[in-house]
Amino acid sequence: MPGDALIIDKISKNFGNLKAVDSLSASLPAGCIYGFLGPNGAGKTTTIRMIMDIIRPDSGQVRVLGESLIERVRDRIGYMPEERGLYRKMTVRGVIAYIGTLHGMSKVELDREIPRWLDELELSDWVNNKVEELSRGMQQKLQFIVTVINGPELLILDEPFAGLDPLNLDLLKSIILKLRDAGKTVIFSTHMMEQAEKLCDYILLINKGEKVIDGTLEQVRAQYKSNTVLVELEGNGDFIEKLPMVAGAKKDGRKLDVSLVENTDPQEFLKAIVDKTRVLSFEVRVPSLHEIFVHLVGGKADE
Repeated sequence: MPGDALIIDKISKNFGNLKAVDSLSASLPAGCIYGFLGPNGAGKTTTIRMIMDIIRPDSGQVRVLGESLIERVRDRIGYMPEERGLYRKMTVRGVIAYIGTLHGMSKVELDREIPRWLDELELSDWVNNKVEELSRGMQQKLQFIVTVINGPELLILDEPFAGLDPLNLDLLKSIILKLRDAGKTVIFSTHMMEQAEKLCDYILLINKGEKVIDGTLEQVRAQYKSNTVLVELEGNGDFIEKLPMVAGAKKDGRKLDVSLVENTDPQEFLKAIVDKTRVLSFEVRVPSLHEIFVHLVGGKADE
């Protein structure tokens, strides 16, 4: 599917005096994993609801899979809302079959896809149990299955990792990566920067309804290069802090965490220390998404 899977053009939404989303624009390439990131209350869920036409923007436009009217492409979209909604008295298989039927799936298709997805999400042993008998994590995995059961081109997942234990979190991440590799487009919102860093091809960081930064992870990191170097030396390295390009240094296990003076080329620092001692390891620190998030949002986030 060529082109952009989603285009958001200057959308805004107010709730009374609260400006939930403020002239937000972004374009999302097809076949990628795109993260809507930001603190709680940043406007992520409101933006997703406008994309899904659950609420209408006060201004601006949204195009999904090339259409301005989402009804024309709704069956090509899988949406997993922040508020999970499953029929608690139905069986696991029953609820998947019901949702699949609503999407126009045949019995043959359901008989093929339901066992496959139950196996993929490790829920096969619970196929005949009622939804209310499942743990919270199991219900979340079931919610994911009903989101993907009909093979949508575009997945929109609102906080898909909330409440998952580490094993199920890794399982869901691996499945999302497989879907991307199969050509699907995946959009998910989260405030968990570590998960976004491991998964996303592109990110959009929102705070107080406004775009703070967007682009590929490489583009974002390039804008916020670290002036920090991790170095392991033979000897104690007492001379390090006396070098003119060094702003400060502190121990990090067997290594030294060295802060360089602004605009210092790390290679210049490396040359200076090679002349004085043997260098066992040398690493220019790449800022994590969490560090960039704290730098950009910091105390400005709404709690």
